[in-house]
Amino acid sequence: MDTTKLIIMAGGSSSRMKRSLETSKLTPETKKIASSSHKSIIPLGSKQKPLLFHLIQNAVNAGFKEVYLITSHENEAFKEYVGSAPKNNLFAGALVHYAIQYLPQGRNKPLGTADAVQQTMEQHPELKNESFTICNGDNLYSVHAFALLLTPRDTPHALISYNRSSLNFSTARISSFAIIDISEEGYLQNIIEKPDPETVENYGDTSDYIGVSMNIFSFEGALLFPYLKNCPIHAERNEKELPEAVRMMITDPKNRIRCFKVSEHLPDLTSAEDLKNFSNL
Repeated sequence: MDTTKLIIMAGGSSSRMKRSLETSKLTPETKKIASSSHKSIIPLGSKQKPLLFHLIQNAVNAGFKEVYLITSHENEAFKEYVGSAPKNNLFAGALVHYAIQYLPQGRNKPLGTADAVQQTMEQHPELKNESFTICNGDNLYSVHAFALLLTPRDTPHALISYNRSSLNFSTARISSFAIIDISEEGYLQNIIEKPDPETVENYGDTSDYIGVSMNIFSFEGALLFPYLKNCPIHAERNEKELPEAVRMMITDPKNRIRCFKVSEHLPDLTSAEDLKNFSNL
């Protein structure tokens, strides 16, 4: 089974990035690009290559060959930069195919990450018979993290668990990350969203490692798809969320998820202030 397929979720509206532009010290040209494009294609660093280029390049260097890029239907900026064909655009060393997250009737915003992946699998049915990796489009995952998800394992699914103390973010931002509950054997037991400080400390191991989820998973498509379809809509956020589909999935013993522990910072592009953190690219 081919495992070298990567789904990148870049369909969000970049609302936090756009709200932060007014008070940022960016050049007028960069502000203009950032306000009209998805944050993953804002030019960065001395080479002026966007995060999406570096992200896909890291994946290719780890062994991935094909990328399924989830965007909104208003994706002209992606087409101009990545390629205009629906499939097989050669970009950063990979073949890139588009998937569009369409809005359900009566909604004015996307239905969430579980819906995004479901629509991708419906638009590209080959994914229902393959294993693939899923990640965010606004994090620069390392070659090492990508490579771990291509290594042989004893489970159909896997995720990267990031050491909380290795992430160089503000305390406020880190406190919002989901905590990963890992068994002694290294399997996922639960994902705890927005944990309070006391809960966080309960999930440290003997080495004071506390794992957090940064939304990078590897799945066997045939086993994942039913849980995407049946994922409930979150009562507060009004979205179908991938972590909830994962929580439902692991109640079945055949859907064990191997947790690979990583202790490294994960560059993130959430607001305009984060752009300066990519100056060395």
